[in-house]
Amino acid sequence: MSLRQILIALGDPLVEVEVAPDGLEGEISDVVVLEPDDTPELRPGDLALVIGARGRAAVPLIRAAGRQGAAAVAVKVEADSALPLLRNAATDAGVALLAVAADVRWEQLAALVRGVLETARGAADEDAGETLGDLFSLAQTIAGLTGGIVSIEDTASRVLAYSRSDDEVDELRRLSILGRQGPAPYLKMLHEWGVYRRLRATEEVVRIEERPGLGIRTRLAIGVHAGGRPLGTIWVQEGAVPLAARAEQALVGAARVAALHLVQRRSAAGTRFRENLLAGMLEGRSDPVSVARQIGADPAKPAAVVAFAPREAEPVDRTELELRRSALAAVISVHAAAYRRSALVTQLGDRTYAFLPDLPPGVEGVLLDLTREMAAAAQTPVRAAVGRVVSTVDEVGVSRQEADRVLDAMSRGLDLEVATLADVRSQVLVSETLAVLAEQPRLRDPRLTALRAEHDELATSLLAYLDAFGDVRSAAAKLHIHPNTVRYRVRRAAEVAGLDLADPLVRLFASLQLRLS
Repeated sequence: MSLRQILIALGDPLVEVEVAPDGLEGEISDVVVLEPDDTPELRPGDLALVIGARGRAAVPLIRAAGRQGAAAVAVKVEADSALPLLRNAATDAGVALLAVAADVRWEQLAALVRGVLETARGAADEDAGETLGDLFSLAQTIAGLTGGIVSIEDTASRVLAYSRSDDEVDELRRLSILGRQGPAPYLKMLHEWGVYRRLRATEEVVRIEERPGLGIRTRLAIGVHAGGRPLGTIWVQEGAVPLAARAEQALVGAARVAALHLVQRRSAAGTRFRENLLAGMLEGRSDPVSVARQIGADPAKPAAVVAFAPREAEPVDRTELELRRSALAAVISVHAAAYRRSALVTQLGDRTYAFLPDLPPGVEGVLLDLTREMAAAAQTPVRAAVGRVVSTVDEVGVSRQEADRVLDAMSRGLDLEVATLADVRSQVLVSETLAVLAEQPRLRDPRLTALRAEHDELATSLLAYLDAFGDVRSAAAKLHIHPNTVRYRVRRAAEVAGLDLADPLVRLFASLQLRLS
């Protein structure tokens, strides 16, 4: 993982880059604690945390780290007057210098960096399924969905990850990230109000009103649980603007996704287990009934698949593409988990699929609304298709096929953002018929091909006329021209191409082929 990526994950207020002679793209492979009395034993790719030597006292260790090939050195600076000396030493040694805030606990910083590295290694071992990113990415996703400032903590109230923010953070957030406890009177009140008890015992969202006198802003919090056992908490601080209207619903889904992260972090081999289950089921490699049982879903209840695809052309830069896909999968995962605990999300090619089991009767309208919410929450423009709600899980392939058919039609010019096959069946059938015509040149009428190529204006007017069932005024209104112009162009098109428009079969095929271009 590059130094730049680690710095982005850590963010303010932990560290600042003072110098980076070789840039920020160097790989960081490990975190090593370096004390003044130690004999440095560093390797290329190490991030050395210089503990117990502040200011100019850290110069010898910086030089030693450079000689042994360390990628970066983190130090605490007692006064600004020592910075020029430290910067010069790091530049001469060819090592990046990071200044650590004075009140940051070294063990907290080391744990955060190691967590980022471990998550990255787990992700690198997998080559299929959903790319959710690490807990820091999840925190940033929650921030986007709630409009707040997020931190994820374990059961000991240690911060595991947090979102970046340009808003002003309150004192509780600042001290929590720095590894210290918040204001004692406020923490006492949280206990007295039963906040921590509710977070440990339930999956409800708890709202905590602001306390201006303590410098504390409004918060939402939710417990993260697995199998009835508490794993941690998610806290969302209100920033400069009020939290989103659906922030509480987003938090419910986020807590379930966070639970998967916290459980899966204990086993690198299981990091993407659930996502690979869905990929195997959608590709026909896994038995749907078996998959449903493994995720705790009832295989005899209705289910559906929702598919998403980017609306814009894929960016040239592969890294940018992967970041966009990861962000989309994260947003969909949070929404899907909020709606159904056993939901699965995965990516196949350029499409992201959500599997929603255990559905109640008459849920079609709800699924359409949910999908619109997911599409609206995505950070990049997407199209989405809701597959048929099938009666049992073993028919899930039918639902995926319908969703794919709608997305295919959208990619061929069906101008919609969210739809079901039932909504646009005629458009999809015509789109699929045109796809066959496009692949089979022998099925085309050469007269219509020549008309479109040589007299495009006549071809366009003829198509509008056919679409209007011969209603000249309606066709003229669509084309924004005079009705007499339409009459002339249609007559001229028939003459040029040698078409008998009195023949219904000629009109039918002309309407199809003229849509090809």
